[in-house]
Amino acid sequence: MRKFKFFFNYDKEEKWLEIMAQKGFMLKGVSIGYQFSTSSPEDKTIRIDYRHFKNQEEFLSYCTLFDDSGWRHIAGTRRSGTQYFERKNETCSDSIFSDAISEAGRYERVAKMWMSLAITYIPVMIALLMTNSLELQSLMNPKALYFTPGLWEREGISFWFGFLFETPFVLLRNFFWIPIILCIVLYILFALKSWRLYKKGPSSDRAD
Repeated sequence: MRKFKFFFNYDKEEKWLEIMAQKGFMLKGVSIGYQFSTSSPEDKTIRIDYRHFKNQEEFLSYCTLFDDSGWRHIAGTRRSGTQYFERKNETCSDSIFSDAISEAGRYERVAKMWMSLAITYIPVMIALLMTNSLELQSLMNPKALYFTPGLWEREGISFWFGFLFETPFVLLRNFFWIPIILCIVLYILFALKSWRLYKKGPSSDRAD
């Protein structure tokens, strides 16, 4: 089974995954959505970290360290960032982090990730501006963006057929930069949201 959800708060995500386990759905992977296998309902303790690794050996050492501490790695890859762990038994600690500062630090790493993504798009926008590729002045005269001869003199079905046929090409030709701006804005908003969670420190959502 696959479910699609998006979380900013790791405590809420952990709680949701534990509820899914109580319903008999065990997390087995996270890529395009959450992938679950069907099993008997169980009370699971799931915790989440966020880290990237230089190589596979570093990633395996990370997983082994947690396994030796009583936490089984159940989802996440070297490059995925988000890492999911399941407590193997009740004798180990309830948290995978040594202290509150370490727990909050995962949000700092996420904030840096979102901001780095935003920064990678900024040179593209600067290049488009410097080469006059945006043609913002065309927004003042949108009719000039259409190249179909006599389009604006047509009427009825003939006009709508020509207009609707060319509009996708107009958007691709003149407004391809809008998704880039949207990505920059969204990534910055995501970074700020993660940064606020980092400054807030561990929340009490898990206990709610």
